[in-house]
Amino acid sequence: MSEAAASPSSRGGAVRRTGLVLATGVCAGFLSGLFGVGGGLVIVPALMSVLGMSQRRAAATSLAAIVLTAVTGSASYGIRGEVSLPAAGLLVVGALVGAQGGVLALRRLPERVLPWIFIGFAVLVAVSMRLRVPVREAALTLDGPRAIALIAVGAVAGILSGLVGVGGGSVIVPGLELVIGVGDLLARGTSLLVMIPTAVTGTWTNLKHGIVDLTSGLLVGIGAVIAAPVGVAVAARISPATGSVLFDLFLVSVVINMLRKERARQRARVAAVSTSLRPHD
Repeated sequence: MSEAAASPSSRGGAVRRTGLVLATGVCAGFLSGLFGVGGGLVIVPALMSVLGMSQRRAAATSLAAIVLTAVTGSASYGIRGEVSLPAAGLLVVGALVGAQGGVLALRRLPERVLPWIFIGFAVLVAVSMRLRVPVREAALTLDGPRAIALIAVGAVAGILSGLVGVGGGSVIVPGLELVIGVGDLLARGTSLLVMIPTAVTGTWTNLKHGIVDLTSGLLVGIGAVIAAPVGVAVAARISPATGSVLFDLFLVSVVINMLRKERARQRARVAAVSTSLRPHD
């Protein structure tokens, strides 16, 4: 009797959780289309709070959802002619090399300095963006120096990804605009295209280790597929200057999220030390 009475409540809770997961995908997809990012900043904490996932499982599930997000977003930009295949290829080469360097540095650098590396990078990007007038119509003309610069931008993205788990659009978009000098929409569309092989290979590895919740990842991906073209449309309608300011605000949110996680880690470390020093009966 009690099981029958509890059944409607359980179904209602499941429907609510499904709705929240879909809403997470919609939010992540919109940000992806608007800024040329993957949306993991939204997806990971949402999956942890709504479904009670561990950070590791949430990150793996987020990466699976980003496959759909990046495909939809890059296709939406591609329809507008705002994607560069050669640039994406060179960025991927740099990112693969840089990621290895980031992983090696991760083993040697003290953990407490890692968040500050990205924070320093974010401040540098924000200041640099203010010193340059963002443009919309700036095509990419590939030559030797630009090819090297693209590999370098990809390498920086890979290093930061390996060090602090943050890369993708938050590095590649400003890198393409500031270093290469392309228009804002081309930078975002190309950034999303770069994410596809990384997300696919990472998800394949995570699947082999059984740490991906494919159902949740698919739900998030469906929401993102719906919203990503809307984000792209909004990005095309607002001015490059407005888009630059909004991107700076996005970087600030990434920094705040990183600082919050670091503070939580420090509290957990202090609590663990206090527990170990507590006298036992």
